[in-house]
Amino acid sequence: MPELPEVETTVRGLRPVLEGQVLTRVETRRDDLRRAFPPDLRQRLTGARATSLGRRAKYGLIETDRGDSLIFHLGMSGRWRVDPAELLPHDHLIIETGEGRRLALNDPRRFGSVDLVPTTTVADFAAFRMLGPEPLGPDFTPDRLRRVLAGRRFSIKLALLDQRIVAGLGNIYVCEALYDARIDPHTPAGALKAAALERLVPAVQLVLDAAIEAGGSSLRDYARPDGELGYFSKQFAVYGRAGEPCACGSMVERYAEGGRSTFWCPRCQRS
Repeated sequence: MPELPEVETTVRGLRPVLEGQVLTRVETRRDDLRRAFPPDLRQRLTGARATSLGRRAKYGLIETDRGDSLIFHLGMSGRWRVDPAELLPHDHLIIETGEGRRLALNDPRRFGSVDLVPTTTVADFAAFRMLGPEPLGPDFTPDRLRRVLAGRRFSIKLALLDQRIVAGLGNIYVCEALYDARIDPHTPAGALKAAALERLVPAVQLVLDAAIEAGGSSLRDYARPDGELGYFSKQFAVYGRAGEPCACGSMVERYAEGGRSTFWCPRCQRS
């Protein structure tokens, strides 16, 4: 599933194509993805100007001058294609601009979603109401983590995947950040010492920044809007590397928790 770096990379790829442009054509080529497209999507977006693009957690946002914001989620396999030479069977939403550019939202598995809400109510969008702070924002601090994790008995791995604690983190980058911070993913969240939290916050941010710089991770169907594959997967220290040697020489191990695989190095991650 595309995680925060993949969505951020997508938004950055769409920005020079869409920002400031009038949407001259909007077409849905089926009725739904994970849920139905807004029935008035074409009417509300055709002729509108895209004024800004942004991201919240794992969602992309396209704001228009008509007071509406399109909110998209890429699901398991979604991606935007820029100026495709031809449309493919799984190109489900088409947007064209006054400059003659074309965007196609491609989603073979149809686990993604597209919503259109008044911009003034974006913060009240159902998926956003309970979200924690952005991990790359100023509110994600060791002190805040200490407060929200106090008394929590579940593992720090599961805590970081809880979107109410921090927004947008997914399995890949949590595994990598815990490795960089030298934290045992089994550790009860409320038991982490101040020194570990001081390592964890910058580790999360450094991993995310590196992944965004690399264009994300190409797992299964993900690609950037320009069609290029992200290459952060070449930098994985532990994720997907069970049975392979860590940089320290010990073997990377895997265990399952909360329906997800956790990859870690027992020698490096002892805190």
